[in-house]
Amino acid sequence: MSFLGIVFTLLPIVLVILALLWLLQIRDYSEQQVKQNKEIIQLLKELKDKA
Repeated sequence: MSFLGIVFTLLPIVLVILALLWLLQIRDYSEQQVKQNKEIIQLLKELKDKA
């Protein structure tokens, strides 16, 4: 099998792996963002209660 054949055979597999890693990274960042938003809301509520 030629080098080009190997590359074209492995390319879809590599692309799927990269896409999955990208989606996992987005999910992790989303979870961090939700946590930060909850903390901000809690701090704003505390400020409101003090005022």
